[in-house]
Amino acid sequence: MMGTDEATELTQDIFVRAWQKLGTFRGESAFGTWLYRLAVNVILSRRAQLAIRRGRINEDQETLESLPARAGTSDHTLDFERAMERLPEGARVVFVLHDVEGYTHDEIAGFLEVTSGTTKAQLHRARMILRRHLETGERI
Repeated sequence: MMGTDEATELTQDIFVRAWQKLGTFRGESAFGTWLYRLAVNVILSRRAQLAIRRGRINEDQETLESLPARAGTSDHTLDFERAMERLPEGARVVFVLHDVEGYTHDEIAGFLEVTSGTTKAQLHRARMILRRHLETGERI
């Protein structure tokens, strides 16, 4: 369903999800049937995430050429990656998983073994710190 390039990583994700959800198996069907459905759900979720990422990319070269160039200022250089590296660990991890990788709060909470409320708070914290840094140039 995804191709051989993604097979190894998807297989690992499926077995991790199966381990996490093993307690929900009620025995009403064969274990193989349950595992197959879980695998299909993981794959469909991954495909949806990839579709969202692909939708953000515009490969039309004419679009890029028609955009006005931003005037460069040497005084206010922006190093977003450096700003992200300086975020507190929890806030940085949640920011990358949610805003960069596209995972949901529930998925992140499962990965990190915290509540989704915690991930939402960490994401808000990361965004506020980055916003303050970008608007004022304040060091993180």
